[in-house]
Amino acid sequence: MPRDLLFEIGAEEMPSAPLYAALDHVRTRAAELLADARLDHGAVDVFGSPRRIALLVRDVAEMQRDAQERVKGPAAAAAYDAEGNPTPAAIGFARSRGVAVESLVRETTEGGEYVWAVIERRGERAADVLPSLLAELAESIPWPKSMRWGDGDARFIRPVRWLVALFGDEVIPVSFAGLTAGRVSQGHRFLGGAVEIPDAGSYLDALRSALVIADGRERTQLIRDGIERAAEAVGGVPVVPEKTFLEVVNLVEYPTVAAGRFDEAFLRVPREVLEEAMESHQRYFPVEAVDGTLMPAFLVVHNGDPARTEPIVHGHERVIRARLADAAFFYDEDLKHPLESYVGKLDSIVFHQKLGSVGQKVERIERLTRLLAKQIGAGPEDEAHAVRAAHLCKADLVTHVVVEFTSLQGVMGSYYALASGEAPAVANAIVEHYRPRYAGDALPESVPGMLVSAADKIDTICGIHAVRQAPTGSSDPFALRRFAIGVILMAMDGGLAIKLGRTIADALEGYADVVPDLDLPAVASEVKEFFLGRLRGVLRERGYAYDTIDAVLPSESDDLAEVAARCAALQSARDADPQLFEDLAIAFRRAANLCQPSLGEEVSKDLMGPEESALADALEAADARIQELLALGRHDEVVAALASLRPEIDAFFEAVLVMDEDERLRTNRLRLLNRFVRVFSRFADVGRIAA
Repeated sequence: MPRDLLFEIGAEEMPSAPLYAALDHVRTRAAELLADARLDHGAVDVFGSPRRIALLVRDVAEMQRDAQERVKGPAAAAAYDAEGNPTPAAIGFARSRGVAVESLVRETTEGGEYVWAVIERRGERAADVLPSLLAELAESIPWPKSMRWGDGDARFIRPVRWLVALFGDEVIPVSFAGLTAGRVSQGHRFLGGAVEIPDAGSYLDALRSALVIADGRERTQLIRDGIERAAEAVGGVPVVPEKTFLEVVNLVEYPTVAAGRFDEAFLRVPREVLEEAMESHQRYFPVEAVDGTLMPAFLVVHNGDPARTEPIVHGHERVIRARLADAAFFYDEDLKHPLESYVGKLDSIVFHQKLGSVGQKVERIERLTRLLAKQIGAGPEDEAHAVRAAHLCKADLVTHVVVEFTSLQGVMGSYYALASGEAPAVANAIVEHYRPRYAGDALPESVPGMLVSAADKIDTICGIHAVRQAPTGSSDPFALRRFAIGVILMAMDGGLAIKLGRTIADALEGYADVVPDLDLPAVASEVKEFFLGRLRGVLRERGYAYDTIDAVLPSESDDLAEVAARCAALQSARDADPQLFEDLAIAFRRAANLCQPSLGEEVSKDLMGPEESALADALEAADARIQELLALGRHDEVVAALASLRPEIDAFFEAVLVMDEDERLRTNRLRLLNRFVRVFSRFADVGRIAA
């Protein structure tokens, strides 16, 4: 009969984030190993807590499935002589595979007739297979950092202290990290003790009796319910960041949630500082009043004796009082000086060893922000606010609060700017210039915020490329891909109409005196390709066909938003009338294959027949119309104008021999095709669309 399988690795307290990854690996790898071992089974589940990783597999077969293996041998002509007797080649092959030479079979394949060894493998007892399988599973767990302890060679994220391995109620003697598995696990470090697991199916209940909730899903629900009750008890609503919550779930084995208080006087400190101190430093959850303001209360999930919750909370209140007192002191010290006074100190912070200090970077950001504002035609007020925000955007990096709470850079700069009498638009741009910080993050909403954000990101991208440290493969230590995508999204979705080539050139000019022997054209080309690669990825994520993107990217447009709009219009036209556009793409490719740009586009009407004249007239009208429509951003109408040329180009190719023996006629017709290709290329290289 099938039996449940349990394997538990007990260790010193493991960090939360790697534990989640380890559990995912154990679930996946266990299923793979069981499949490779030909052991049928039911559901695979994993459980984890700070001190344990456990695998529970339901209904594992007691025996491996029998298997038949076929191994190809020598050609039949070499394996048997003329009388059909086996040759030394056949005898040696059979011996190497552990089968009788008489059992070899002949089979004809595409490559000829060969002999095959058919090897029957009888299934072994699961109890005999599982020890090595589970040891391999334990050894396979990947950790970001691992350690050795004692005099052993095993590596794990923390020292391993016990192993449990049960097949039903039978102990499986798995050896790992100098230990041999038994049936005794450990309960709660302070409230439980050693606990004997009678059989695999009793695992969760046995640990629960030792005050360990091993099932992370159950702990998650207990903590969520406890947080809601504790917040309600103090008359508030919990603030529960998912990242902090997920970490807390793997920090406790027997959770109890309680509310603590802190001095209301601390509420004068910016809310973000208080929340950072509570969440990131102490893993507490803040509490809001119904009106959304912060309350002088916090929620703690502790792992101690529920009966001793009151003194445990008092201890946490002493801890948070000290943390908030430090934060308030830092904040008060920072407010003693205007934000402008911190700008000069940025020269003491290295931005990059080859690119100078943060102070120098701020000077470049300020310059590039001013150029971007001119480029997009920003109003005088927006330009002034953007340039001022660029000057102050990194000043908070040397303030006490940001040194202590680094994630608050930008946020504190905004508070200090307001306290220094700066315009609200400047303060807002300071906090916005870090956005978007990650995939899915909000974009800057204000024009000054977008200008400073783009200037900062483009400056970094250009600088790192200038010193030849561009991202390679999966390595991107300076987050250049994320920065480029942020700029692209601001252009596409935020309306930041910057010209890519011009902006890159402006940014690189800021490095002319910083990077020796800077090859401006080469680096500019490299940076532009880097941006276009990210743009390609963004457009693919939005569902555009790969060849639609390929057609649009080489167009004359240097405006990221414009390129995206052209892609949308081209894709829409393809979807509306696929056959029309396929015919148009074919006609374009025929013209592009014949055209010779070196001949120019000047044509003589005197050398034209009716079909040529009709095409020339249509091209002249279409070119003027397309330029007008592009200036107005009416891209759907541009596609229609291009499609309207189909009758003339079809008639041209049906009636005209382009490569005429008369050199004058041939040249005139090639110049006409050059004009045709150029009119299309204003919008897209339609020839790249797959036929």
